[in-house]
Amino acid sequence: MKLSFAGKKLERELTNGAAMARAYGDRAKRLKLRLDLLAAAPTLSDVPKEPPARLHPLFREWAGHFAVDITGNWRLIFRPNHDPVPTLDTGGPDLKAITAIEIVAVKDYH
Repeated sequence: MKLSFAGKKLERELTNGAAMARAYGDRAKRLKLRLDLLAAAPTLSDVPKEPPARLHPLFREWAGHFAVDITGNWRLIFRPNHDPVPTLDTGGPDLKAITAIEIVAVKDYH
């Protein structure tokens, strides 16, 4: 999948190993694994919905976004980077058609 980032600072933190270690400490190794998993997946439907990655949609203030688990309550949060977002007849996102995402945050939103 094609990955992009919501800001230059976030991009620097997530594409540079030393910057990632400084910003995310002991979570950096798993964060790198999740980024590699997302980059290697042809579409969002190819990202596992079971642990350890556990792709899942978000709701309320994060509606329209997805997350994968990093550690504990920490998540890598992203949204489809399509305009418009591909949808199914039922109105939900078509995961098989989503081939680009924008990383927006790494946080504990719980």
